[in-house]
Formats: sequence, C-alpha cells, structure tokens
Amino acid sequence: SEYVIKNIQWTTGNNFTVERGLQQIEEVISAWEIHESWLHWSEFLQEEDLKDTKRYHYRVCWSMPTRQKPIPRATANVYFVIEISKIKPATSPVEVFFTLECSKLIHRADQCRFREKWLKDIIENKIILMERH
Repeated sequence: SEYVIKNIQWTTGNNFTVERGLQQIEEVISAWEIHESWLHWSEFLQEEDLKDTKRYHYRVCWSMPTRQKPIPRATANVYFVIEISKIKPATSPVEVFFTLECSKLIHRADQCRFREKWLKDIIENKIILMERH
C-alpha cells in the first residue's frame, strides 16, 4: 500500500512559541509508524538567531524499555529544527526538519517517511560499541 504523509497544519511564524513547537513535533511523531513499545520524551534545546531565519532546536529521545530491562541500555536521539523565516511574511508557516543522531542527512518533516529501523540501528550500534569496551 502507498504511504501517505500526514498533512500537518504548521503554525505560522507570528503564532509560534517554544511550547507550540513541541506540540507540532508531537504531531509529527504521532504520524510515524512506530511500534507502541517505543517511548520518548522531548525537550527544547536552544534558539538560534541567524540573518534570515530563527531556528528553534529540539531533541526527542527514544528508547524501548521492556519488563526484563526497564532501564534501556541505550537511547536514540532525533533532533528537530523549526525554522521561521525573517524574509517571508510572518503569516507564512514554519518549516520543520529533523536529523538522526549520528547522521548529517536533513529530512523535511512533511516530506519524509520515518523508519522505525533508524531508531533500532542507532541503539544497536551503541550497544555494539559498549560491548567492545
């Protein structure tokens, strides 16, 4: 079956708040096809003021605790950036991007199908590294 990316109504630059950004990120995540055993928490990291944009940085930390291992051995981070243009009208929607920990590839939240495998790979790689040391 064909995957359809959820159409999210992005907030506009003039209506943006750090809290609203967190809500929008949760909206993005809720559309991802991830098993319900994954748990996450989100936090605002920093605001970055650039010449043409303002960027708001967030982190979403993922883990898969189990009954046998309630404290996960490793976690996987997904970093979000919400960008507000200083050039476009204030009524323009914000743009939302994310990157995975250990990756430089920037994904547009409204154009990318998230893969649960990405989280698993990050965690597996961390566990392999821990076991080597």
